[in-house]
Amino acid sequence: MSADFVYLASASPRRRQLLAQIGVPFQTLSVNVDESIAPAEGPLGYVSRLAAAKARAGFAQARAARRHPVLGADTAVVVDGAILGKPADGADAQRMLGLLSARTHEVLTAVALATAEGVIDRVSRSAVRFREIPPMEAREYWSTGEGRDKAGAYAIQGYGAVFVAELRGSYSGVMGLPLFETAELLRSAGVPRWRAGAAEP
Repeated sequence: MSADFVYLASASPRRRQLLAQIGVPFQTLSVNVDESIAPAEGPLGYVSRLAAAKARAGFAQARAARRHPVLGADTAVVVDGAILGKPADGADAQRMLGLLSARTHEVLTAVALATAEGVIDRVSRSAVRFREIPPMEAREYWSTGEGRDKAGAYAIQGYGAVFVAELRGSYSGVMGLPLFETAELLRSAGVPRWRAGAAEP
């Protein structure tokens, strides 16, 4: 099987940027998937389920072009076994940054590819250690607007990089789309990479 582009079932500008970085031709699809955590669901099961659900939803939406695969992804920031999603408000963001301050947390990003043959997925696991974040700095960071739609209330590729003392794992995975795992999935579907100037049309 081969395809000349992939659908990306995500509105994330970071995921678009990362696909373009490795020269993958793509088009985006907007999908609506319930991101609630299921009862007794662990972080690994959560991100894997949501990535696959997004890929399936996108594939169903793109049925008129079935020969093109659909890529879905989901990221969770995990500390003490608890999933930190997107902050509800400034107080919630400051609570999350307080939990992450001066310690190591895990970032799980699952990526799934839906084709006519089914869905396959991969998971990237990274460990991120933060320096201490004083409460006033957490408030100032929230005021930048950067962490408002990010899991764990921070963006490693933006201002939030100043919190990161150490990273073990995938930088692109922490951003939201692990490029090693993504490239492996795309290669299995015959989607080209390294196309100069590749981006969403």
